[in-house]
Order: sequence, then C-alpha cells, then structure tokens
Amino acid sequence: KLGLNDIKPFHPKERIIEYAMNNVQTEIEIIPFENQYSKDFYELNAEWLRNYFYIEPYDEQVLSHPKEYILDKGGYIFLAKYHNEIVGVVSIINQKDFFELSKMAVKPNFRGQKIGEMLVNYCIEFGKNQGWESITLYSNRKLIPAITLYEKIGFKEVPLETNAHYNRADIKMIFEIDSFY
Repeated sequence: KLGLNDIKPFHPKERIIEYAMNNVQTEIEIIPFENQYSKDFYELNAEWLRNYFYIEPYDEQVLSHPKEYILDKGGYIFLAKYHNEIVGVVSIINQKDFFELSKMAVKPNFRGQKIGEMLVNYCIEFGKNQGWESITLYSNRKLIPAITLYEKIGFKEVPLETNAHYNRADIKMIFEIDSFY
C-alpha cells in the first residue's frame, strides 16, 4: 500500500528537459572528420582548454594541423552533428604502441546531454571493429564530469608515466576492449 510519502511530485520542467535531452540524442549523427570541420575541431577544444588550463604547444600542433598530426599517422577524428551544427568532437591518436582517446569536447550549450558519452562509446565500438585490444586516455582530475564518465563507461586508472605528452595530465586511464566484449 502506497502512502503520501511514496508519491513523487510531477515537475513538468524536468520532463521537458528530459524530453529535450532525449530528442537531441536521437538527432545526433556521428560523422568522420573532413577538412571543412577543422575550425570546429579547433574551437571546441580551444574553448575547454582555455577555460580549465591553457593550450599547450602539443595541443596547438594537433588542433591546428589535425590531418598531419592525427589522420596521416593512422588516427581518426569523429564529430557529433546536430542538424547542421557540429556540437562535439573526439579524436583517436595512433601513438604507435596504443590508441589514445583525445581532444574530446562538446559545445557548452550541449553539455549534459550525453553527447560526450555517445562519442566515447562510438570510439570504443570503432576500436572493437578495428580489432584493438584497448584505448588509453590522459586527463586531469580537475575535470570531474569527464573522469566520472570514463569510469562509468569502464575505463580504469593505470600508472601515469613521468613523460606524458601533456603537462596537465595527472591521470591515465585505459579501456580494455577485450574484457568488455
């Protein structure tokens, strides 16, 4: 038997927000990088880097020349497209010994709508289809929502080498594709 305390109040605003989020998700298309999206790739990443840290020299090289530093070296870039707008980006950089999930960003007004999660899951599925054993990432513990997302998806923390290519990196995580599929 239900009592008055068991009845949850109905909040139309919450339902509208939930509907809007689900609607955006169903209309997101993950597409491969093309040169016409170079500016989006740069600007989305530069926004969060400037907001939380600064653009390191390695960032500037990769963001300014994605074809040279990512694609030509066996890496990949994927974009989240909502209607005709690029609202999220992610790259997989071939670091020779491993594949690195990197340069992930979502437009500020689209954050909280699981676009980052969609991009990461897309990369994992892509890696599985490529026959990869794992995907590695570097991050910073200050980015709590990102770290929480990575852990939720199944990334595990591993020791961080002293010569990581990002000065801001204070955590290294790995997703073992084999153990999940």
